[in-house]
Amino acid sequence: MRQAGQIVAEVLENMRAAVAPGVTTGELDALAEEIIHRNNAIPSFKGYPPGSKHPFPASICASVNEELVHGIPGDRTLEEGDIISIDVGAVRDGYHGDAAVTLPVGEVSQEILDLLRVTEGSLNAGIAQAKAGNRSGDISAAIQEYVERHGFNVVREYTGHGIGRRMHEEPQVPNFGVAGRGTELKTGMTIALEPMVLAGDRHVKVLDDHWTVVSVDRNLTAHFEHTIVVMDGAAEILTRL
Repeated sequence: MRQAGQIVAEVLENMRAAVAPGVTTGELDALAEEIIHRNNAIPSFKGYPPGSKHPFPASICASVNEELVHGIPGDRTLEEGDIISIDVGAVRDGYHGDAAVTLPVGEVSQEILDLLRVTEGSLNAGIAQAKAGNRSGDISAAIQEYVERHGFNVVREYTGHGIGRRMHEEPQVPNFGVAGRGTELKTGMTIALEPMVLAGDRHVKVLDDHWTVVSVDRNLTAHFEHTIVVMDGAAEILTRL
């Protein structure tokens, strides 16, 4: 899983360098897929879930502005002032890594920078609670408290999750909850924590492409994610270079 996590981290580092006005989301997807294959890994998302009527058609989720998660890459051209959430997963030797980041496109407003700072900060707050002996609700409560204290909202319909031989495993780790409740965390558990934050109302909907999730009020959204392993002390982040 460390190997898969490092591949995911490499992809996101390359995304940071590649995101710019004039670049298409399809070009970002092609770059990500090339990096994954070069590292003898397989994209986790492409064709997911197997046997579905509408399997995901790309290697990354590329969600722009009001698109919260699961945006499908294509011919959309990024423009100055946009933000883009890039979510990527890779399978190496049967084990998954999964992480996401929201990036500014060129110069963006202070309000957008605040949204990105708070979303990433909430991820860090959640990771700080991911230690043996705590419960999943401690993570959830920390994320929710951090986000709402700064005037934003967390999504309720999509959650963090266990990860390993499958991309989505138990336990589910919502971005809201009550401390002291939920699954007890034990050393060696691997979890993908992923706060998804909305600048406006928390309600979302899925578009007709069966994948792209957008804010109902079309306000901006952000998404940060790391795959971690629970330890006796501070969690180890597997998707950080």
